[in-house]
Amino acid sequence: MIGSRIKYSAVRIAILLSALALGVLLVFLLTFTGNQSKGPLEDLFSGLGDQINTIENNMAIKVRKKLRSDKLNWFQPYRHNVALLRNPDTMLWGAFDNTMDESFRKLLDLEDSIEIPFPLMHFYSAWGSKTNEEFPRRMVRAIYNLGSIPFITWEPWLSDFSNDDIPGIPSIDQRDIHGLDSIAKGMYDSYIDEWAAKAKKIDIPVFVRFGHEMNDPYRYPWGPQNNDPQSYIDAWRHVVERFRLIGADNVIWVWSPHPAYGQFATYYPGDDYVDWIGIPVLNYGNVASWSQWSSFASIFGKYYEDLASFRKPIILSEFASLAVGGERSQWFSAALDSLPDIYPDIKGIMFFHSSDDQTTTYKSLNWQIFNDSASIQAIRNGQKAWHSESQNR
Repeated sequence: MIGSRIKYSAVRIAILLSALALGVLLVFLLTFTGNQSKGPLEDLFSGLGDQINTIENNMAIKVRKKLRSDKLNWFQPYRHNVALLRNPDTMLWGAFDNTMDESFRKLLDLEDSIEIPFPLMHFYSAWGSKTNEEFPRRMVRAIYNLGSIPFITWEPWLSDFSNDDIPGIPSIDQRDIHGLDSIAKGMYDSYIDEWAAKAKKIDIPVFVRFGHEMNDPYRYPWGPQNNDPQSYIDAWRHVVERFRLIGADNVIWVWSPHPAYGQFATYYPGDDYVDWIGIPVLNYGNVASWSQWSSFASIFGKYYEDLASFRKPIILSEFASLAVGGERSQWFSAALDSLPDIYPDIKGIMFFHSSDDQTTTYKSLNWQIFNDSASIQAIRNGQKAWHSESQNR
């Protein structure tokens, strides 16, 4: 670890000296060539400066990857074992950040702040015909190379398909009405099979949270306003069976109802089709007329017994609090202090660290905690109870 830091420091010094030399050269050339050459020369050296900055950033990420791999050494037996990931004997932490790209800089900053290396990294992927709606091979591989496992929320937005790719599908204004029946009947099998084939080929354990919050009648088109519970169950089972038929046994399936709308048993696809249960736990405070400051116990705790009855590991798939209407640090403390004694079936926590959430209210919401030192300290303190001896070595 010390050697890596020394190596990085030496390279960074060399890069900075090169940048300084280029700056001096730029001043010299501008002085002796006049204003006519100022624009082109400035563009040239600006481009060189950008390249130097990119190299420096990549070097910083490379060193950080090495340092975090040491912290995640305990996770190696899980990372290569789907069976163990389906029934873990320790807590799996993770996070979603809306600015996440293949540098993972913001997620790494969050890790450093709360002192938790993330075995899981969460992102969202929509169904559809667009290039960014194909199986996200590059992101999956990048997360794995970083030492973690990808956790994908896979959203069946049927309106994003073109008729050329899926012939015979209804018009866009009719597509979501009984859309889950269309999935169950095989209308979108070409897309599902392509995803399954690419998931199998990459041969990396992947968590897939398909059609989340299906019991919420307000949020998503795959909800009860367009589909009945049996249609959801049929669609879920059909998707899982298509993956199994192709041999994508590396996928870990996360069933994720909204806690407040209940009917869990009515929407449950069955033990043979579900590996984990994912529950969003978001405290909106008093940000809107319909919301109020709510404790972790009131958002999740009163539903725990019903969810635990399925005897599956539970992950808090979106875990966060806004800072309006109460003391956020105390909210995190109370939530994490209740684990593991009160809620032993919780085996994963996924921080929702979005800076621009526009899915629920008319305005953008910021769930990030970078500038909230009290909440950061509360999370640091709360997570220590979950570290097993293997994680601390």
